[in-house]
Amino acid sequence: MLMRFYRLLYKFILSRRYNVEIIGVNLLKSKGGKLILPNHQSHIDPQIIAIETFKYAEIVPVVSERFFKIPVVNFFLKEWGAVSVSDLRTGKRDVSVLDTITSQVAEALKEGRNVIIYPSGELASSGVERIRNKQSAYALVKQIPDNVRVIGVRISGLWGSMWSKAWDGTKPVFLTTYLKGIFYFFANFIFFSPKRKVTMEFIDITDEAIEQAKNDRKIFNTFLEEFYNVNGEEKPTYIKHLFYFPKLKKELPEQIQKN
Repeated sequence: MLMRFYRLLYKFILSRRYNVEIIGVNLLKSKGGKLILPNHQSHIDPQIIAIETFKYAEIVPVVSERFFKIPVVNFFLKEWGAVSVSDLRTGKRDVSVLDTITSQVAEALKEGRNVIIYPSGELASSGVERIRNKQSAYALVKQIPDNVRVIGVRISGLWGSMWSKAWDGTKPVFLTTYLKGIFYFFANFIFFSPKRKVTMEFIDITDEAIEQAKNDRKIFNTFLEEFYNVNGEEKPTYIKHLFYFPKLKKELPEQIQKN
């Protein structure tokens, strides 16, 4: 009951900034486990997915261990039932970590749970999603249990958010950005935050994903990239943070444009 209250409160907070359109969310209502594979534009998209879908289904996220070290965030991740995995950034992934992830996720799927994992394993570095040589999604789909659906999620609208790498090519510091968000929430007197339009499209890709997983990892990852990037490269969108500031047009630095 308390967790439901927190979710409703956080949904209200996020709705002050993000105008979210969800397409195909009814897929989550069907019985059986689901492996949910979104693209990863920003640090905020997992939070939006969690809050916007909780009334349809309980989704268990696979999360880097560093987020479990952040106060408050740690509490909600544990309440959410998140699966902690070692941190690729710091080079601490041992050779067995992929087996650990796949076995934990496979067990959760067999139990009929819904698990979300990001195939790229990192924030997007441009307006297109790149999976490159990542293994997790391929390994999971290759041995996916019977009666489990694979749901692809196309997220758009968050490329250019302060939570993304769009403007300077660097990964935003989670806690610092979170505190900025709290400041902007109150600085806009709660109700007047300029809105960012976000679209999340849930699509059942089970049959094709399983078929592509019969090939090698490169072919499978190319399939996922084509799925995410079907609408072409997304241009970064800047939305001002304070309603009483003039509207600005933010341009990408030259070195970012070249990249």
